[in-house]
Amino acid sequence: MLTITDLSLQRGGVWLLQAVSLTVQPGQRVAIVGANGAGKSSLFQLLLGQLTPEQGSVALPGGCRIAHMAQEVKASDRSARDFVLDGDLDLRRMEAELADAEARGDDHAQARIHGELDIHEAWSASRRAETLLRGLGFSDYDIGRPVSAFSGGWRIRLNLAQALMRPSDLLLLDEPTNHLDLDACLWLENWLRRYPGTLLFISHDRDFMDRVATHLVHFD
Repeated sequence: MLTITDLSLQRGGVWLLQAVSLTVQPGQRVAIVGANGAGKSSLFQLLLGQLTPEQGSVALPGGCRIAHMAQEVKASDRSARDFVLDGDLDLRRMEAELADAEARGDDHAQARIHGELDIHEAWSASRRAETLLRGLGFSDYDIGRPVSAFSGGWRIRLNLAQALMRPSDLLLLDEPTNHLDLDACLWLENWLRRYPGTLLFISHDRDFMDRVATHLVHFD
């Protein structure tokens, strides 16, 4: 699923990785641990194409869909439900294409897009988004509230829900249990154990790692 070969990376003149190699198999759930500043988040940036290594390579399967959890979210008037639904980029693309086809009166395009939406199970998208929100501790009232109405910790939960909403083959989560209470942590553990793709997550929560991870990567 993921192959890192002879990889070296430095930031600010400090070497974070030097000639390291790693292979992650499909379906593995890998906890990434190490001291702050060791390079854990930089590894995620490499996988997302936001950094370039000094040497070596990172290989992912062609067409690999990556979902990752943003660390910040700007205030907006979008409801919590719509914000989470925005994580499904294909759904939003098809909805925009359908609106355009309807505006042009293109019946053929409308029929094709409706078929794609049906395959994508768009009819259940709102229900799935609401399930994620409730699992992470949001009330039924919260689901319709604007993002701007939530505090920073609750916005982090929204980011997490949006990442889980995105169809993916590789899921990257950076400290996903931050700002979660016990009930939400237990719900997330169960969700991640059922996740069919490959999971890489950064955490300092030993109990969470013990219950979720199948493998461990240590930055020393």
